[in-house]
Parts: sequence; C-alpha cells; structure tokens
Amino acid sequence: MSKEYDYEEILLVKAAWFYYIEGFTQQEIGEYLGIPRLRVNRLLDKARKNGIIRFSIRENDSNRMAVEQRLIKRFHLKDVFVVPSPIHDRDINEGIAQAAAMYIHERIDSTSFINMGYGDTTSRILNHLSNISEFPVNVVSLTGGVNYYLPNTQSNIFNAKLYLTPTPLLMKNAEMIQAIQKEPSVQQILNMTTLAQLSVVGIGGMDEEATIVTNGMFSNNDFLLLSMKGAVGDILCHFIDEQGELVPSDIEGRLISTSLETLRSLENTIGVAAGQNKVKAILAALRGGYLDILITDEATASSILAISETE
Repeated sequence: MSKEYDYEEILLVKAAWFYYIEGFTQQEIGEYLGIPRLRVNRLLDKARKNGIIRFSIRENDSNRMAVEQRLIKRFHLKDVFVVPSPIHDRDINEGIAQAAAMYIHERIDSTSFINMGYGDTTSRILNHLSNISEFPVNVVSLTGGVNYYLPNTQSNIFNAKLYLTPTPLLMKNAEMIQAIQKEPSVQQILNMTTLAQLSVVGIGGMDEEATIVTNGMFSNNDFLLLSMKGAVGDILCHFIDEQGELVPSDIEGRLISTSLETLRSLENTIGVAAGQNKVKAILAALRGGYLDILITDEATASSILAISETE
C-alpha cells in the first residue's frame, strides 16, 4: 500500500467523520484540512462508494417502512404513512391527526383545495392543518354537519377558508334531501368536490366510541341493526360490509353526504384511522377501493396485514 493511498484513506475517514459525526459543513472541512470544498465533496462521495460510510435505518423505523410497502402492494395504494403506536389508546386519534396534518401540509400550496369528511379525526386534522399552515387552507366539506368543520376550543389559529354544505348531516326524510340538493349553494359545493386536489376521510368502527354515536346522532339500537345487517364500519356515514359494499338502510336515504361511488372516483383520497376497534372497517375501506393513501399507526397496520395476508 503506497503512502499516497494511505493519505487518501486518512482524508476519506477524516472528511466523513467531520461531516457526518461532527456536523461540519463541506466548506469548514475544506478549510480545516486545507483542501478545496469540491475535493471534500468528492471524498465524501468516494467514502460512500467504498463502504467507509455505511447508512442504516433504525430497526423500528425499518419495520414501519416494511409494513408500509406491504400495504401498498397488497391494496394497490399510492402511498401509506405508518406512525408509531401511542402508549395509550386514548391518544391515538390526536396523534394520527397531527401526523396526517403534517403529511397533507407537505403536499399542498395556497391554490390547493382539500375535500374533508365528517368525524372526530378529520376535525382534528383540519384544526391542526389550519394551525401550521402559513397560507389559508381551502377546505370543501364532503358532508353536511357544519360543527365538525369549525375551529375547536384548542385552536389558537384557524387559517382556513371553508366551503361548507349549510345543512345537518342527517335529515328527517328523503324528500327534504332532494329539495336541499337543488339549492344553488349546495350544488356549488357538490361541483367543487370533483375538482379538489385531494380528499381526506375518516373511517368509523362499529362501537360505542364512534363519533355518530357519541354525538347522539345515532342510537345504540341503530348501530345494532346495522351490525346485524353486516356493517363493519362507515365512511362519510355510509355503512359498509367486510367487502366494502354499501349496507342498505333507511338512514342512507336521509344523509347529506358524498356518495361512495363519487368517493371512489376521486383522486388522491386519504383515509385516516387507527385503533384495533377500526381494523375491520379500514380493511373494508381498502377492499372497497375507496382509498388511494392510508395513514394509520403501526399496530393497526400490522393487524390489517395479519388478516388480509391469510386470505
């Protein structure tokens, strides 16, 4: 081994150490070693190619990435974002909403329009997104039920421009639905949903913690009847079975909500949900082809895969 080669090796190791361990800039390294910055750049590139520098991803992060890729391939999704599971289940909606807000924020600009669904998780996403955005976020409601699209008590800033369907989510009868849908303001919102860049929907499970039960809109008996008909969860308050097919009920005819057929036709639909009580519902939404992107936590994602990969 020549002295010149030894010197090159020493420079390689020193440049790599100062850059990756000490956090020096390439300019600072060049000045310290007495070589041009361009030479430092070439040394770092050579160090990577020669194996002096070896990158590894932390095991937990690597596991999550593997789960993401399996879900993408399994359900032909555009993307999956899996976050670490919280220690306490009570924190799961808040954590997943924060993650979704950051994910969405990276993919929009001031000209973007976002369709937003009804529910506790989506309401949290909207509030977090409107807090972190440096420009007003344009949000179009996918359902009636104005309250869930408004700022919550924890929002210090609500930087959003809302385009809302000015109706309740659930009406008394189908005749009222038909009359409301003819209103110009409602027609405008319906037309806007087809032009939005992305859509965000929650996925509800069939349990007592479901938003539409806790807010008193549906009774436990309503849920029991839907469960007996095969419902495993809902999207935009449309109840679906294990294969993602709509479960017929008299409730369906009284909803001010974007249809499942329309939802399936939209591009870049993001489903945000987590928790063991929602595994069957999320899986049904995936089977039904309503989602392009899934944001969930690691435990939920693993459970979905455990069921789907045994089929």
